[in-house]
Amino acid sequence: MWREFFWEREWRAWAWPGVLVIVAGNWYQVQLDVQINDWFGGFYDLIQKALGKDGGAGIEESELYSFLWSFSRIAAIYIVVAVFLGFFTKHWTFRWRQAMNDHYLRHWQALRHVEGASQRVQEDTRRFAIMVESIGASFVNSLLTLIAFLPILWELSKSVKTLPFMGTVPHAMVVLTMLWALFGTVLLALIGIRLPGLEFQNQLVEAAFRKELVYGEDKADRAVPPLIDELFQEVRQSYFRLFFNFGYFDVAKWSYLQFGVIVPYLVLTPSIARGEITLGMLQRITNAFNSVERSFQFLVRNWSMIVDLISVYKRLVLFSATLSEEDGSDSSSETIRASELKSWG
Repeated sequence: MWREFFWEREWRAWAWPGVLVIVAGNWYQVQLDVQINDWFGGFYDLIQKALGKDGGAGIEESELYSFLWSFSRIAAIYIVVAVFLGFFTKHWTFRWRQAMNDHYLRHWQALRHVEGASQRVQEDTRRFAIMVESIGASFVNSLLTLIAFLPILWELSKSVKTLPFMGTVPHAMVVLTMLWALFGTVLLALIGIRLPGLEFQNQLVEAAFRKELVYGEDKADRAVPPLIDELFQEVRQSYFRLFFNFGYFDVAKWSYLQFGVIVPYLVLTPSIARGEITLGMLQRITNAFNSVERSFQFLVRNWSMIVDLISVYKRLVLFSATLSEEDGSDSSSETIRASELKSWG
């Protein structure tokens, strides 16, 4: 999967320069986010100044219009960058899918006898490309956001010197963000640890059900009611088991994310009550906190799709291992990896 795209001469001109374009585009987006965060600080300080006077006489209307115009310019650039980056990323990941597709079709005679071969080539490569696009872009953005906003939060947190129940803590907001994100990541990883294996098994029973239906299109003695009912009951049981496990995982996930909305305000309550920070600083701190928090919560927010990606990856590795077995190269890393994945399933 990786070799076909990143190491084959045919695709190198797309693979490696494409990575640089995607990283550079995401970095520029993050810098625009930093500018927007600074804008909110100045804008809300201006609002506070205006509302502190009778009838808003403390400022001129032109000052507000100037701030709104500056935001419009930043937003316009952001829209152009986001549209271009999304368009380019979709093309890049589709070419990754095409590289895998070309590789499998070149070896189709060796692969066609594998159960579900057509699904591996058409459906799994498609899903792999879509999920890599989504998860990969999210990971790159999370990493670059962390690099950009962590120093900002570090500097802003100098104004917040204490944490409830913990007392004085240097750079309290940074410490809180890391602890809160670590807590959520570990909690949800433990709760959702069974999901990748269950999703993998779910795809196996789906493949068996679909294969029998395909045989039934050409042969009257296949896909008969007793057999097809039995196969569908296995699909039903697999999905219900998956739904149950996702149910308690979602309870933990949404409880954690919803409570996290008020966490920065709980910590900032003493500073707000004592008037130690302005409205603009409050906005900058909470926005920076949320940006850093979301970066640390990459696994939390993408766990469901990561589970699906792991399942697809395992199936494609097992599928690719067939070629290694045909060549007699069972000692290859792909074959070793495949045996490990079989034990996971």
